[in-house]
Amino acid sequence: MRVCELRQKEVINVCTCASLGCVIDVEFDPKDGCITALIVPGGSRLSCFWGHDAEIIIPWRCICQIGKDIILVELPKERHKDK
Repeated sequence: MRVCELRQKEVINVCTCASLGCVIDVEFDPKDGCITALIVPGGSRLSCFWGHDAEIIIPWRCICQIGKDIILVELPKERHKDK
């Protein structure tokens, strides 16, 4: 799977049944080239308009399943790690 294919999928948190949005970026380990985290937009849609660039970083270990259209993640609300 290519990174551009991940960016087309919606991320759903199975703990809260909420959509987190679509993948906007990935983090990877430069030593081995493996993806270590997915990054989705955080906060409201207007936050980027006002200059607050919040992002939710989802560690690869929190990904439950990658489907045809969605990515299921297990990310308890208190564990959201904003960048």
